[in-house]
Amino acid sequence: MGALSRPEEVVALVKLRVAAGQIKRQIPPEEHWAFAYDMLQKVSRSFALVIQQLGPELRNAVCIFYLVLRALDTVEDDTSIPNDVKLPILRDFYRHVYNPDWRYSCGTNHYKVLMDKFRLVSTAFLELGEGYQKATEEITRRMGAGMAKFICQEVETIDDYNEYCHYVAGLVGYGLSRLFHAAGTEDLASDQLSNSMGLFLQKTNIIRDYLEDINEIPKCRMFWPREIWSKYADKLEDLKYEENSEKAVQCLNDMVTNALVHAEDCLQYMSALKDNTNFRFCAIPQIMAIGTCAICYNNVKVFRGVVKMRRGLTARIIDETKSMSDVYSAFYEFSSLLESKIDDNDPSSALTRKRVEAIKKTCKSSGLLKRRGYDLEKSKYRHMLIMLALLLVAIIFGVLYAK
Repeated sequence: MGALSRPEEVVALVKLRVAAGQIKRQIPPEEHWAFAYDMLQKVSRSFALVIQQLGPELRNAVCIFYLVLRALDTVEDDTSIPNDVKLPILRDFYRHVYNPDWRYSCGTNHYKVLMDKFRLVSTAFLELGEGYQKATEEITRRMGAGMAKFICQEVETIDDYNEYCHYVAGLVGYGLSRLFHAAGTEDLASDQLSNSMGLFLQKTNIIRDYLEDINEIPKCRMFWPREIWSKYADKLEDLKYEENSEKAVQCLNDMVTNALVHAEDCLQYMSALKDNTNFRFCAIPQIMAIGTCAICYNNVKVFRGVVKMRRGLTARIIDETKSMSDVYSAFYEFSSLLESKIDDNDPSSALTRKRVEAIKKTCKSSGLLKRRGYDLEKSKYRHMLIMLALLLVAIIFGVLYAK
């Protein structure tokens, strides 16, 4: 019944479903490209949607870039692979993309299929332009080397944390900036801004996925830096126990505050983009990240289960993000929601408030703010049933007549 008080989200969900259907009909017929786009939808449905909005040439390049790095990440994530086997695979992965005969079976579910049929990704990669291939090769090489380093090294300090996130996500920002430049659609962005785009997304994921990662079988791999969590617990896994809830939430707030430092760089990066499809591709995940930070902040549920945005709100963000005005407005509103949850007794509260105020000031000084009305909490109201029914009928007829 919660959706009944948010008809704008129902509209967005229906639009998203229609768009997903259109995407399926646009998948190229060749086996390797059909596999690539089908796999993209399976390993990241929302990312697949924004990739599909890019121009055809760039769309293919970004699709393969993403799948190559996802395959590399699958090797890193598989804790059942002995390190003496894993390390050379990570370091040499960039060479394997040129070899359609190479395969290595690991991972689970869709990720196992990706690895088992990686030859099809390599076949598609070999059809890309040289500029796209070189950018993908460079980032894969550097990322594999960085992942190998942290297989053998714990994330102790905040500097370690930033370095790890650089290898697994900041380099993705580098790569995308290079792909945009190779396509001739954008100027080459600075490495600092490109890095921040990746770090903000990665740190948000690391925060949100605490419980899933700490319970990983056969062994957990965690990337919360000891420099932060040791202020609140003797062992990182202690944070998941109910008796440690107060300290766990304080640690969580410290982690979110650390992630917020990248938000202003992200806004600067996005404001410089010229091509609207590139812009939407970059902006939608960043809005999701600031929204997720707002949901996770001061929320003990991060240590109890899955905390993420409602599908309806996600659909609405995808549907409504069209300009920097939308980005500034979303960042301002989600930052304000986070700010409303700050407890002055929290050890990080002063720094959190300072970073939130800096984000809001950047958004406000743009002169482009508008009211979005994003709602992260469960609505208390249960009405508009007749309006919703009429709305759905109108949408269904609209879709039918549009065909």
